[in-house]
Amino acid sequence: MRMVVLTGAGVSAESGLGTFRDKGGIWARYDLSEVATPEGFARDPGRVHDFYNLRRAQAAESRPNTAHAALARLAQAMDGDLLFVTQNVDDLHDRAGTPGVLHMHGRLDTALCAACGARWTAPARMTPRDPCPTCSAHATRSDVVWFGEMPHGLDRIAGALEAADLFVAIGTSGSVYPAAGFAAGAQDAGARTLELNLAPSDAPGIDGGRYGPATVVVPAWVDEILGTTGGF
Repeated sequence: MRMVVLTGAGVSAESGLGTFRDKGGIWARYDLSEVATPEGFARDPGRVHDFYNLRRAQAAESRPNTAHAALARLAQAMDGDLLFVTQNVDDLHDRAGTPGVLHMHGRLDTALCAACGARWTAPARMTPRDPCPTCSAHATRSDVVWFGEMPHGLDRIAGALEAADLFVAIGTSGSVYPAAGFAAGAQDAGARTLELNLAPSDAPGIDGGRYGPATVVVPAWVDEILGTTGGF
């Protein structure tokens, strides 16, 4: 069985990382047009660095939960038959042991030079004065895909969706494109589609769902998949 798994913020929420829709959370306290767009960075790079410094610190203090651990078991067992894609910019899947995670929206723990495209491990705090270690330009930024920028790996994802037998969306609202269209694309190509969420999402193309906390629903589903090697 060939599978594509897509995860979103709901997987990391029980590790203490807020989602876009959390009231009073980190996202609710900021205007996303100011801290998550190229235009916002051009206007006030210091403010944007402060925002991602805070997010980086929160992610570093968080720990993978049982949903991350279960998905790592699944990915390890399926080896090359699974493409694991996450919208999350934290590294909790990686720390849980999931191999080959495709971070379509980038990563908090890496830095990017806007001048030459170099990437390196991000320090705990970044500032507009930081020089690129490759070209020395003062053009360093978080390696996170901002609104208006192209997510990573879309060609690879499209190919995997075309070949998949099963597409599973986990902990995602289904409201942010292009990821929100993955289920419909997989369904059109003949795959079965499933979501594991707190509640039904807005994504089109979902055949069925299982609903509840990720730390409960995801391990139970992984146990079933690994025990039966098929179905959902």
